[in-house]
Amino acid sequence: MDVSLVVTTYNWPQALDLTLASVQNQSRLPDEVVVADDGSGPETAQVVQKWARQLGCPIKHVWQEDGGYRLARSRNGAIAAARGEYLVLIDGDMVLHPRFIEDHLRCAQPDCFIQGARPRLSQATTERLLGSDHARPTLLSPGMEHRLYALRSVLLSRLASKTRATLSGTQGCNQSFWRKHVLQVNGYDERFTAWGPEDREFAARLLHIGLQRQYVRHRAIAFHLHHRSRAPESYNPFDRLLSETLLTRTVWCKHGIDSHLPSKVTSSQPIARALEPGIATLSTRAEAFTDLDERERSPAQLALRSPR
Repeated sequence: MDVSLVVTTYNWPQALDLTLASVQNQSRLPDEVVVADDGSGPETAQVVQKWARQLGCPIKHVWQEDGGYRLARSRNGAIAAARGEYLVLIDGDMVLHPRFIEDHLRCAQPDCFIQGARPRLSQATTERLLGSDHARPTLLSPGMEHRLYALRSVLLSRLASKTRATLSGTQGCNQSFWRKHVLQVNGYDERFTAWGPEDREFAARLLHIGLQRQYVRHRAIAFHLHHRSRAPESYNPFDRLLSETLLTRTVWCKHGIDSHLPSKVTSSQPIARALEPGIATLSTRAEAFTDLDERERSPAQLALRSPR
């Protein structure tokens, strides 16, 4: 089956470069890479162009204007542009185990979505990796949280992986799912316009259509580069969107991926144009939706535009 790797990014080209370098080392390359860019500057486009010439699969760069934190919208645009029937989703600050794509595909099941693990690297190890063209994290790398997650073993994976209908431990930085299921729930809710549980809200709607979450351990490993936490320290008003979805068992979000699909394309929606062989870019200036009043957001949320 065809698989698309969707990589989210915002203004951290050095990390994205490491991520794409780890894609090149995969035992099974994805059929395409789609970079979901939430408004990065030209340095990120240069990284994508570099890997378009080197990577052994096509790359699409799906860019939207920097209109604040619009990760959900960025993901929707990239998924709409993806051609694979199966989608693997990571953040652009993850370094992939060489068998990452292979593992996701081997673990895929018809009525499940996959949650992979993420060993977290220390600041010192992250700086060392960012300053090297060849270094790769391994089980034995210094400065790692959740080191056991970095141990790849098919046998241990079969024993430790669990399949159940639960949101516990859901994180959008290492997931995979079938494209048809994304469309069935209308993708990510674009009302999330600041850091929040948009990944768990999306996963909740997948559970509501009868899917289960397969928590894969000891396979599908992606190492997470160190960066400061972006979670708000106080009340997050966007938590209520998740609460509403759980309370009402919502399946379909009103402001979702359907506005990015070909049948919905307008002058303000993504349009692809070729840059050079092997790379395309999509851009849009459409406004994001939100029903949250600006007064509900903390100053930290309104100002938060650090690399994701």
